[in-house]
Amino acid sequence: MIYKITSPAGGIDCRIELPASKSISNRAIVIDHLCGGRSAIANVAKCDDTDVMIAAFGQEGMSRVDIGAAGTSMRFLTAFLSQMEGRHHITGSERMKKRPIKILVDALRAAGADIEYAGEEGFPPLCITGHALAGGRVSIDSGVSSQYISALMMVAPVMEQGLQIELQGRLVSQPYILMTAQLMQEFGARVSIEGNVISIEPQKYSPRSFTVENDWSAASYWYQTAALSGSARIELPHLFEKSCQGDQRVKDLFVPLGVGTSFTGNGIELVKTGQRVEYYEQNLVEQPDLAQTIVVTCCLLGVKFKLTGLGNLKIKETDRIAALINECRKTGYVITETEEGTLEWDGQTTAPDESPVIKTYEDHRMAMAFAPVCLKRGEIRIEDPHVVSKSYPLYWDNLSQAGFTVEQE
Repeated sequence: MIYKITSPAGGIDCRIELPASKSISNRAIVIDHLCGGRSAIANVAKCDDTDVMIAAFGQEGMSRVDIGAAGTSMRFLTAFLSQMEGRHHITGSERMKKRPIKILVDALRAAGADIEYAGEEGFPPLCITGHALAGGRVSIDSGVSSQYISALMMVAPVMEQGLQIELQGRLVSQPYILMTAQLMQEFGARVSIEGNVISIEPQKYSPRSFTVENDWSAASYWYQTAALSGSARIELPHLFEKSCQGDQRVKDLFVPLGVGTSFTGNGIELVKTGQRVEYYEQNLVEQPDLAQTIVVTCCLLGVKFKLTGLGNLKIKETDRIAALINECRKTGYVITETEEGTLEWDGQTTAPDESPVIKTYEDHRMAMAFAPVCLKRGEIRIEDPHVVSKSYPLYWDNLSQAGFTVEQE
């Protein structure tokens, strides 16, 4: 399937209700089940990643779990099932079977888990014999995925000795670690983070009522839309200045790209300022999910850039660095990986495809980052547009609401 996206005739003036945060939702669901499933969680995300989590917990005994392409669910449920009595088999899509999980498995084994690989060593699927975990002290490479660390943190309170997690190497996506700690504390757990050691004592979670915030990551596509449009006023309710989401930094990252943010009390309002830089340099090690949005925006604005801290993009839903290089070239921009984890654009262009069709590589963020290209080209075609269901199922509907034309070809 291909969607043709056509730019609105004039400026953009709209109010968009974003999806709830899947990052918060998935953590809240795991923590709730660790305290007996007695919490009242409101505004849970409605997307593939959260749907598979809910479906997994709805299975009697959770003996066979298929999480599809949901990386968060694979990491979080691997840890959860390790402490749940019984035999469990957890698998996923073909891409998921190529996404490494050895770092997490090794740490869980060090805490007493019984996990075997059902296929290739170091990758899903996994066979887990769940039982009470001893805990203690484990070391983990913190430079690959923060989800490994969050998975360990959430199950740590139910371990017999609790858990001390020693982080080795440069920590990526630290805001997600802090998000996990904050949510654990919301449900009554004590978490200590000192230097490179996270300490969590054996303790009980407490059920509670909890409301999930809307998603700052999803907001990034509307920042992009504001930056690329001729004029824009976009209202995004239920986003707050005091948020545990690291991607709220998008409000600062887009200031140099010509977008201002006002907090309204019930959300935010975006306005195009027109004031943008000629050269843009940022380290996105803590916000890697914003990389695609920023790369495409900079190219279309003619802003040369250097983005660092992108090393873990290669183990996401796809190799996002390779995907960006390929698809940007289709639209006329030659970007390069000048060193590991660094993307740069020096202004070099090439002849764009006459009617480019953007390949999405089963990656929701590729589809959403490239759809606004039509604001500069008039139209753009997106292959396999359904991938947005992973995090933002109503994205195409929201584009239509904002004045874009979305047609199936």
